[in-house]
Amino acid sequence: MKTQRSDELFEEAKHYLPGGVDSPVRAFGSVGGKPFFVRRGSGSKLFDEDGNTYIDYVCSWGPLILGHAHPRVVKAVQRAAENGLTFGTPCELETVLARMISAAIPSMEMMRFVSSGTEAVMSALRVARAFTGRNKVLKFAGCYHGHSDALLVKAGSGLATLGLPSSPGVPTAWANDTLIARYNDIGSVEQLFSAHGKDIAALIVEPVAANMGVVLPKTGFLEDLRRITDTYGALLVFDEVITGFRASYGGAQALLGVAPDLTTLGKIVGGGLPVGAYGGKRKVMELVAPSGAVYQAGTLSGNPLAMTAGIETLKVLREGDPYGRLQKMTDVLTVGLSHLIGTLGVPAVVSSLGSLFTVFFSPEAATDYDSALMADTDKYRKFFRAMLEAGVYVPPSQFEACFVSLAHTEEDVDRTLEAAQRAFSASLK
Repeated sequence: MKTQRSDELFEEAKHYLPGGVDSPVRAFGSVGGKPFFVRRGSGSKLFDEDGNTYIDYVCSWGPLILGHAHPRVVKAVQRAAENGLTFGTPCELETVLARMISAAIPSMEMMRFVSSGTEAVMSALRVARAFTGRNKVLKFAGCYHGHSDALLVKAGSGLATLGLPSSPGVPTAWANDTLIARYNDIGSVEQLFSAHGKDIAALIVEPVAANMGVVLPKTGFLEDLRRITDTYGALLVFDEVITGFRASYGGAQALLGVAPDLTTLGKIVGGGLPVGAYGGKRKVMELVAPSGAVYQAGTLSGNPLAMTAGIETLKVLREGDPYGRLQKMTDVLTVGLSHLIGTLGVPAVVSSLGSLFTVFFSPEAATDYDSALMADTDKYRKFFRAMLEAGVYVPPSQFEACFVSLAHTEEDVDRTLEAAQRAFSASLK
């Protein structure tokens, strides 16, 4: 595998960008080596600057459920671009996409578009504090909700990859208003509400955790969160930036049957362009300016290109049985991986939901952050390097999710399993 051009580009990038990247996990710090630089993407494949081709299971960290450069999305964005890139005024596309999202996720009666998942979560919690008149937020160790100050405590994702418990630069006072419970441990939630219930504005959770690897909620866990927040008058916030339109067309809340007060979205609803959204009950969202006094604004919010890409993506996802096809393809892949693990005697397990999955290098599936951190990251490093050498790109971190897209083919899956057989063997050395 040639790497000369990517290596040169990485060295140059480090002169101008911290660590040579614009998001930490991209630097390959936990898996070794240097990142490859992408020239283009098409369907299920990435093509780098050295002429190497990779089957891509990162999918830009989730949004590319249709694959790279889907022809319908690209053509729709090209047409929109001819009319202008951004207006800073209302356009009909914002209402069209909002209407589609609300129809798919009925708990989002009203919403506001922003430009990232981080911005969506930050804004949703501001509204929750205003609605309840309280300051504290309860989150779960290992759940990542973006890089706003109050939520970088035991945040999983890139922080777990880098071995950081939180981030310098976060004021202690902000962290003091963030309470940490254990995912899937309802007792830890009840204890915190018993001690701080009158001060808790919101409980925020990934309904299916995907930033400490894919960790599934135990039966009854989300229902108990709904019960506890109702009892104490706190808002239940689902962070569906990853699972929204990924777990199902209606997100994890439709699949698992629990409706939150507020939902945050990103990734898929922008069709590959920068986007976020937060929304929920009308009585809560009407607090947002200019309807109410809670201020939040964004120059590029609801821009026509992101709205167009999101609309076209959701249109494709409503046609035929895309989620059935995604599930079938993911099942073949994950069952095949599990079979290899058993045959080769690898201390690993595959955790999956819909088109999301993680290979944990530990004997049992993770149920919370502590058990996720027990995975053998050195074995994952060996697995990652061998997969990359074979032309299969999985996340450069044990604590991220793999994504299957509608562009992945049976041939891709067969090639992936062939590569995995060699990579699992390499992980045992």
